[in-house]
Amino acid sequence: MPEIWGKIATVLAQWLHTVPPLLVYVVVGLVVGVESVGIPLPGEIVLVTAALMASHHDGVSPLVVGISASAGAIIGDSLGYALGKRFGPRVFGWAGEKFPRHFSPDKVDRARGVFERFGAWAVFFGRFVALLRILSGPLAATMNMHYGKFLLANAAGGIAWAGGTTAAVYFVGEAAEHYLAEFSWVALLVVLVAVVAFSVRARLRRSRR
Repeated sequence: MPEIWGKIATVLAQWLHTVPPLLVYVVVGLVVGVESVGIPLPGEIVLVTAALMASHHDGVSPLVVGISASAGAIIGDSLGYALGKRFGPRVFGWAGEKFPRHFSPDKVDRARGVFERFGAWAVFFGRFVALLRILSGPLAATMNMHYGKFLLANAAGGIAWAGGTTAAVYFVGEAAEHYLAEFSWVALLVVLVAVVAFSVRARLRRSRR
C-alpha cells in the first residue's frame, strides 16, 4: 500500500508541475468572476486549490493568485450589478428557473432582507457567504444602491476575501511541506482533500443559514 501511495504522489507531483501558472491564474479569475456575476460555480474551492498549489509549485505565485481572484470578484460583481440594473427583478426569475436550488424565492427574499438591513456592509461581508456572494451584484442594483458605494464595498470585500483566503491556505500548505518534507506531495493531497471538504461543508452550512 505505501508503494501505491508513493506512485500516486509522484504522478500528482509531475502533473502539477506541468500545469502552466498562467492557466491557474486565468481559471481562478474566470471561475470567481462568473460566480460573482450570479452563476453558481465553486469559486471558493478553486481559489483554495490554487492557493495550495502555490505552496508546492515554484511557478505559481500566491500574490498573483490573490490578485486574479480579487479582479474576478470585482469585475464579476460589477457585471452582476449591470445585469440587475438592466433587467431588474426579471434576472431573479430567470435565475430561479435555471438554478432553483440557489435562487429560490425564499433564498432571494432572505438575501434581500440582509441587504435592506445592512446596505453596503452586506456587500462587503457577503463576499464571505456563498449565497450573498452570488446575489450581491444583482441585488444591490435592483435595490438602487449607488454604484460608487457598491464598488467600494465590493472591491474591499473581494480583496479581503481573496487575499485572506489565499494567504491562509498558502501558509497551511507551507507548514505541511515543512513538517512533512519527505512526504510533501502526499501531504499536499491530504491537505487539499481536507481543506476542500471543510470549505464545502462550511459553504453548505452558510447557504442553509
